[in-house]
Amino acid sequence: MRLRRAHDLLLCHAILRDTASLSSPLPASGRWLRADDVADAAMQPSLFDVGAPQTEHGEGFDEVRAQWLAQLSALADAPDARLALLCAAESTGALIAEEMTAAGLPWSTTAHHGILEQQLGQRPLRGARPARMANLAAEIGRHLDDPSLNPDSPPRLLRALHRAGVFVESTSRWELARIEHPVVGPLLEYKKLARLFTANGWAWLDEWVRDERFRPVYLTGGVVTGRWASSGGGALQIPRQLRSAVRADAGWTLVDADVAQLEPRMLAAMSRDAAMVEAARGRDLYEGVVRSGAVATRDEAKYAVLGAMYGATTGKSGQLVPRLRTVYPRAMGLVDAAARTGEQGGVVSTLLGRTSPRPDDAWRLAQSQASGPEAAGPEESRARSRARDRGRFTRNFVVQGTAAEWALLWLAEIRHRLMGLPPAPRPASASGPVFRDRPHLAFFLHDEVIVHAPVEQAEAVAQIVRDAADAATARLFPGFPLDVPLDVHVAEDAAKGA
Repeated sequence: MRLRRAHDLLLCHAILRDTASLSSPLPASGRWLRADDVADAAMQPSLFDVGAPQTEHGEGFDEVRAQWLAQLSALADAPDARLALLCAAESTGALIAEEMTAAGLPWSTTAHHGILEQQLGQRPLRGARPARMANLAAEIGRHLDDPSLNPDSPPRLLRALHRAGVFVESTSRWELARIEHPVVGPLLEYKKLARLFTANGWAWLDEWVRDERFRPVYLTGGVVTGRWASSGGGALQIPRQLRSAVRADAGWTLVDADVAQLEPRMLAAMSRDAAMVEAARGRDLYEGVVRSGAVATRDEAKYAVLGAMYGATTGKSGQLVPRLRTVYPRAMGLVDAAARTGEQGGVVSTLLGRTSPRPDDAWRLAQSQASGPEAAGPEESRARSRARDRGRFTRNFVVQGTAAEWALLWLAEIRHRLMGLPPAPRPASASGPVFRDRPHLAFFLHDEVIVHAPVEQAEAVAQIVRDAADAATARLFPGFPLDVPLDVHVAEDAAKGA
């Protein structure tokens, strides 16, 4: 059985409890908090678990009905329909998350093994390094005159670097890349391979891929902005070098779609900044910023726009952001106002009404003490720093959160439209009984979706994904001329170009 729609009481409780869009938000209740811990997530019954035992915190029907009615009453008191749209989108997102876990992301263990062997060598014995990593570790030891050096130990590695005259403050690859020394090349390569080995090596493959499917646990609204998170498996961090292992079944294909510069486009529409909307026309907003005369190059445009959304005050971004205030006053005014609100301890909201968390008591106490007559210089400095940190958070919250809302609407539209397609002539049995003969969403990451589709329906699915993006934009910004272009590819695997 497949549900067409739902109302997720846990997710909607959190939205209606915290929103600033209601004069009387839903009363907080610990009974309606979602458990998002990794350990807890593994024990939670999924949507498709039949006969799952009720937990000790399970609610009776009367309590569920009372909470549902309370939420409907709260939505009825909202000044407009935006909160209702958010709750509907969030609930549909929860359905989609469960469905994607049930169907799984098509994953070729053969391709994955091939990538690991090409990059690392043969699978090592438990506790040993793969051959290429072992060779690099020996080379690093020779360069640093420390044959027993363990490159996986940052303290030991840092001491060895200092003894060799490489005076860095950390072993991060960003800092090492600026140093000229024979050890840097093999050390950076070792770090790259170590990440692959530990995060997505043979142990990961054994644990997370079954029957040619990767089935992570997605957490809808797992981030306070509304972005998704995942519980184990690194579903939201599939490295580029492994994407070719994401491979469709025989007779099926992958429709992979990315949104171009989603967050800046949301900022342009939210602020109704005509100049920024004009820059957003077409496929590349950053080139549009260059055409506006705000900056000279595309790289500068990217630094400036990202700096504006994330609150950069130093470095290249910090130098470029002031230029945007002249060319895009409404867009910059929106994020600047959000930052000021956060610095003063206030809350901000997304377009549909998701509201940022309020500062905790420790933050408020620190701000209060720093403004008192007996405050010392260090106290004032720390309080100002914490206020600026919160301002950067609220600055980004309004944009990232609204982008997450657009993505939820996009997903919901895709799901709804895919349901209208006929069954596939050749089943993908590993996708389970519900999705074996239907094109279905298989992956989602902030601004990217992958649909697993029968080859015969690939073009129809690609058009559905495009039309769904247009529908999401029209739903979020009705009557407003905003371009949200997609980069859509139909291929056997999800590999991306260099």
